[in-house]
Amino acid sequence: MTERTETGERIRRTRPSRSLLGHWRYAMSTANMPPGATDPVTKWLVLTRAAVQPMTITAAAIAGLLAVGRPGFEPLWFALAAVGLVLAHAANNLMNDLFDFQAGADTLDYPRALYAPHPVLSGLIGTAGLVVASGLINAVDLGILVVLFVERGWPVVAFALAGLFVSVAYTAPPFRLKKRALGEPAVLLVWGPLMVGGTYYAATGHLPLGAVVASFPYALLATSVLMGKHIDKIAWDREAGIVTLPVVMGERRARVLTQAMMAGFYVLVVALVAARVLEWPALLGLLGLTRLRPVWRVFSKPKPAQVPPEYPDYPVWPLWFAAAAFLHARRAGALSVVGLAIGAVFLS
Repeated sequence: MTERTETGERIRRTRPSRSLLGHWRYAMSTANMPPGATDPVTKWLVLTRAAVQPMTITAAAIAGLLAVGRPGFEPLWFALAAVGLVLAHAANNLMNDLFDFQAGADTLDYPRALYAPHPVLSGLIGTAGLVVASGLINAVDLGILVVLFVERGWPVVAFALAGLFVSVAYTAPPFRLKKRALGEPAVLLVWGPLMVGGTYYAATGHLPLGAVVASFPYALLATSVLMGKHIDKIAWDREAGIVTLPVVMGERRARVLTQAMMAGFYVLVVALVAARVLEWPALLGLLGLTRLRPVWRVFSKPKPAQVPPEYPDYPVWPLWFAAAAFLHARRAGALSVVGLAIGAVFLS
């Protein structure tokens, strides 16, 4: 039996499927371990927080569709760059958990350990295992970078190192961008010019200004998800001395800013089509407004003190705004990819 939440998303009231595919689907949907799951794939999906990988996959797809048909486009180099992005995101999640745990930020009563199992605190893996796992992923990424450097030159290295620096500095001392209200701008930069722009360059060997500008609509959606997460954690972060942007602004103003980011996605898409930076099929992304309407209502009210009774088995509490923003980003991002694909096939 299922019922729909305020955002229209179905929440399962029954236990997760006991099949392997059911376990993987549950882990990808909730970032949690389904009851009875012991297989290494499910464990890996939870450890790396693969549930949020659709945001990186969407960014890579946008880059590829902007690049396809342009001079110098090579599918193999695009594919390698896209794989590198996904691996980098997985390694970054592992390293963030490691740095936050070592800094004492992640505890059993902090949201990171409440909405999903923390790798170390839950006993899924030890700190040494986190170091080894993230090191192995980064080693594979380094191999991909070497290949792309040979084919595309030093700018690929610049994009990769910039992304690595921002990702590590997000939680690692001495920078700890998240603690200085710089985490949100960092995500805007990473999911925009660095991910989309860097992948475009790897695919084509050049980077026009239009591709950089076209990276910002989806970057706003990715940043809105982080804003929602930090709004959800305001009370904990304020007590721990973690100064995120929502801590500085307060919940109400942060909710309004996040709504502005989500609305900004649609404004930018229309503007970019009008300026002929994007082909008109990109307007298909405007259908994401069907998801924005219920999500907008969620952000128009304070976070409830506890899980509302009409949302049984809500798996990611105390995340509330983050889950709603993610659903919107997933819908609008997917529609944007379809629109860009139609333009690439029929208009390029």
